[in-house]
Amino acid sequence: MHPSEVLFQGERQPLLLPACDHYAGSEKLMRKSMALQQELGPVFDITFDCEDGAAAGNEEAHARLVAELLNDAGNTQKRIGARVHDVSSPHFERDVEIIVGTAAHNVAYIVLPKPDSVQDVMRAIETINVHAHKAGRQNLPVHVLIETHGALRGVFAIAALPQVECLSFGIMDFVSSHYGAIPANAMRTPNQFVHPLVVRAKLEIAAACHAYGKVPSHNVTTEIKDSAVVATDAQRAAAEFGYTRMWSIHPSQIKPIVKAFTPRLSEVNEAAAILHEAQKTQWGPINQHGRLHDRASYRYYWTVLQRARLAGLSLPETAAALLDPKPTATETK
Repeated sequence: MHPSEVLFQGERQPLLLPACDHYAGSEKLMRKSMALQQELGPVFDITFDCEDGAAAGNEEAHARLVAELLNDAGNTQKRIGARVHDVSSPHFERDVEIIVGTAAHNVAYIVLPKPDSVQDVMRAIETINVHAHKAGRQNLPVHVLIETHGALRGVFAIAALPQVECLSFGIMDFVSSHYGAIPANAMRTPNQFVHPLVVRAKLEIAAACHAYGKVPSHNVTTEIKDSAVVATDAQRAAAEFGYTRMWSIHPSQIKPIVKAFTPRLSEVNEAAAILHEAQKTQWGPINQHGRLHDRASYRYYWTVLQRARLAGLSLPETAAALLDPKPTATETK
């Protein structure tokens, strides 16, 4: 049996996405991001931004530009999504109609900002599905920004929606929604990792995602000149808060974020060795260097290898064989 069948019997496998989600709003930055993705490969996603990227009065033209770039030959990795206007905006449905209606097979996901409840998300997904189905796309993935009190209150219900694959923390809008009760410095390091209300929000989002096998995406770092700050934020998001993905708002932030979320080579080699031995014993318990391992730890090391592959690491041959897709019935005949 393929490892994915053995290790997740009766369970949904957790979703895994590239560790960095890079936002770009203007045509110049969108094209620059596409060129960088072609150079580095699909180790990071790009999100084209209609919400903050479109100038007032230019919303429809901006949505058409996003759709045009999604359909461009330069979208070689098919790992570009789009953030549309929020569901209460008069521009929301037109964004979806243009982007999903004309680029349904080339857009990786749609990002929904500022929902105030699970009902808002469900209503937005219904609209997305109407236009996606017309264009022949089923189950277009949806990412949701958690940045309001209502969305945080319903975060577990939002994470449970089958079409939702990622929840992102919108720290700036979340802090602003407290109207001064949370100081502005809680949007930045170090206070973003210690202020109780911000910490609570981050932990609720991460917990909801992991409960349903979805991807928690950490908020942006506004520091764009000092890559060490970006790297430290990403490391803390991963090690202390359980996040597996993080926003980028400047090309210089992409590599530090990817590196921070990439498993260490020693851990990758350990995972490959453990899973190789486990496979030889038909996934029964093993003793590796005096430590017991069973299917619980195998699932952990399986995700280590998956994350390493997403980050573009060269894997040991034994690991590469384990990660090969399960053959289809046609291939096995």
